[in-house]
Amino acid sequence: QLQLVESGGGLVQPGRSLKLSCAASGGALAGYTIGWFRQAPGKEREAVICIGRVADAVNAADSVQGRFTISRNNAKNTVDLEMNSLKSEDTAAYYCAASRRFQCILRQDVYGTWGQGTQVTVSS
Repeated sequence: QLQLVESGGGLVQPGRSLKLSCAASGGALAGYTIGWFRQAPGKEREAVICIGRVADAVNAADSVQGRFTISRNNAKNTVDLEMNSLKSEDTAAYYCAASRRFQCILRQDVYGTWGQGTQVTVSS
């Protein structure tokens, strides 16, 4: 059974960068579409970015376009989220999730396996 664990969260100043990793056990992430989601205090969880299982197609939310990138490291069985030019509004718990769908869709309901999350706080 696929299990996901996020890592890399922490406190970072505005404008700086941070990289999160989603590591898997019980399966190869190369066979899944992987999405990153986030939930800020008092807000609903929202989609951030995803990478499809076919041709690694990427889809990103408007709020992170040009700042966040997602990539696979198949040797390590991880999917990484590189976050640049971080803003205070990026503060949230970040979750990775896996879907068997071929398409990279920014919808939570198509993802069946979720990690426990890692906290990212952007503050000076």
